[in-house]
Amino acid sequence: MKKILLATFLFFSTLNHSQNKITLQDIWVNYTFYPKSAAGFNVLNDGLNYVDVETVAGVNTLCQYELKSGKKIKELVNGNDLKLGSKFLDLTSYEFSPTQTKLLLSENTEYVYRRSPKANYYVYDIATKKITPLNDNGKQFFPTFSPDGNKIAFVQDNNMFIKNLIDNSLTQITKDGIENKVKNGWGDWVYEEEFSQAAYFDWSANSQFVAYIKFDESNVKEFSMDIYKGELYPSKYTFKYPKAGEDNSIISVHVYDTKTNKTVTANIGADKDIYIPRINFTNDNNVLCLQRLNRLQNKLDYLFVDATTGDGKTILTKEAKTYIDITDDLTFVANKGFIISSEDDNYNHLYYYDLNGKLINQITKGNWDVTEFKGFNEKLNTLYYVSTENGSINRDVYSISLDGKIKKRMSPKNGFNNFDFTTGFKYYISSNSNANTPATYELCDISGKTIKVLEDNAELKTKMKSYTFSQRTFFKFKTTEGIELNGWMMKPHNFDSTKKYPVYMFAYNGPGSNEVNNNYDPFEYCWHTLLNQEGYMVVCVDGRGTLGRGREFKHSTYLQLGKYETIDQIEVAKYLGNLPYVDKTRIGFQGWSYGGFMACNLITKGADYFKAAIAVAPVTNWKFYDNIYTERFMRKPTDNKSGYEDNSPINNVKNIKGKFLLIHGSADDNVHVQNSMELAAALVKNNIPFDYMIYPNKNHGISGGLTRMHIYSKMLKFVKENL
Repeated sequence: MKKILLATFLFFSTLNHSQNKITLQDIWVNYTFYPKSAAGFNVLNDGLNYVDVETVAGVNTLCQYELKSGKKIKELVNGNDLKLGSKFLDLTSYEFSPTQTKLLLSENTEYVYRRSPKANYYVYDIATKKITPLNDNGKQFFPTFSPDGNKIAFVQDNNMFIKNLIDNSLTQITKDGIENKVKNGWGDWVYEEEFSQAAYFDWSANSQFVAYIKFDESNVKEFSMDIYKGELYPSKYTFKYPKAGEDNSIISVHVYDTKTNKTVTANIGADKDIYIPRINFTNDNNVLCLQRLNRLQNKLDYLFVDATTGDGKTILTKEAKTYIDITDDLTFVANKGFIISSEDDNYNHLYYYDLNGKLINQITKGNWDVTEFKGFNEKLNTLYYVSTENGSINRDVYSISLDGKIKKRMSPKNGFNNFDFTTGFKYYISSNSNANTPATYELCDISGKTIKVLEDNAELKTKMKSYTFSQRTFFKFKTTEGIELNGWMMKPHNFDSTKKYPVYMFAYNGPGSNEVNNNYDPFEYCWHTLLNQEGYMVVCVDGRGTLGRGREFKHSTYLQLGKYETIDQIEVAKYLGNLPYVDKTRIGFQGWSYGGFMACNLITKGADYFKAAIAVAPVTNWKFYDNIYTERFMRKPTDNKSGYEDNSPINNVKNIKGKFLLIHGSADDNVHVQNSMELAAALVKNNIPFDYMIYPNKNHGISGGLTRMHIYSKMLKFVKENL
């Protein structure tokens, strides 16, 4: 009888549990649906073993395992051996030296900007169990082992240093570093944000030379933000931020010789109003490759610089009528040439050049884009890359021979795929997910055989089945201009095609960025499912300017950011309004950053089609934004006045008819709160009612603590009351 009662209880518990609804607390406090990854897993240089951090007797321990069998071989580092004074260093932050005899560990990490973590770093010798601080008197940036593992280069107090791990000596390479004036080896704010790189130094393969860039910010104008700490007077945070049309840092490139202790300056040309977005040594220890980009960002030179003399020679130049993207797709083939990506034939493909800059062959071809170059296996003469060959909503991994004649799709499953290859390309860690399913991570050998499932998120997938999750379904439609756009939609729970539903549109739509992806996005997916629970249909469409459909589609918004994207999103609203199950009088839009800019444009220029809009951290006039990003797509304000002004939401507030919620963080160092303040001033001037929320001391991500819970609670309330 007890067994029967228990079974009945379990049945009804399961029934009730299957009707669970997602809450904001699930998403933003408990992270209930956040997937696991394969962090901490590393294959050793021998290609036969791997290491992972596991808990042994309650202590984090770095253990070594055999690849084939997964059998534990030994414990390499026990967390109890990482005692530093009265505390222990965190083993989960480890980084191996190239020889894998030492670990780089850190504590008290803090971010200056999004790619600039500074911390107290320590070197742990696995054999002797000795812990050595990298330096005293302050935190360090970007510690980087030399290829031989005997030295570490790093930045501290805006200067370059080298730590010799053999004799424990410290060499200070530069001494002119000054906050907000001169930075050595560390990119200025705009380089870090818009060229996606913060550390600007590189080791030669023989560990003799360190090349670095010096950024002289003296003439760059400053931007200040008030920081509120409960004190009588708020403090100010001031940093260099060049807005559109304003002066940049003056760049110089230097090479330090660890044998002679001498530094030479590279000859990078007479023009000072340039960018050096990448700096890499070639396979020749004495030759440094610089990528030199003009101010308009439509001419890119590859310079080879002699590390001993500083003499430079341009070996290849790429030019475009619009702009040229900067990537990390430069790889040198031993003593033969180099591989880069380029949009020369209207799609982004891989090209092979000799060391004199002469084209040997185009490696990949087709009406699709290479989105990431994963590396070159010299032993097999094979490249690996990720592309949109199976549609811009998907990503697949391919191998291809250097001559482009032999190509193979390596990713066996549809959706979003990525491979991280180990040293020597004997193995890779694959990840695969789709729009409705969290990722699975596997260790595979180069033939594609699965060695071990590292993480399948089985627990999360089971948990998701007990909630009322919606399904993202993909669709295409053509605009009145005949342009086909990709989108996805999520229908309300208990959807009834005979009823009419309000629509919550969502997009980013910035140049070269997609939101319509067959990829699991835990936070947005769960947030949009919650809206489905409330009876809203959620729709996302990638308009013109987005990625994966070739150069012409991506560059179509050049000089007119916001114009065509706004037209496309209005077309989406019209398309949806004609569907029998959509209430065309209740269509809204929400976006963040560039998406916030879109929300501002749609509630103004699209006032006849949008009942409500939420703009989070929006650009409201491109003259307020940084020069590298803005000028890449718009040129300088003096060269493109109409492009800047015609698509500025500030100039169109009189058109607003619907409800508008404007949100920003007061300490946003990226899209300054100035954007929303100026828009708010224009709204007040024109007596336009709106809702407004400023998050004190919050940056562009507006997060930390319960902040995301707060912002999404506010957005949910706004949607329910106004859409």
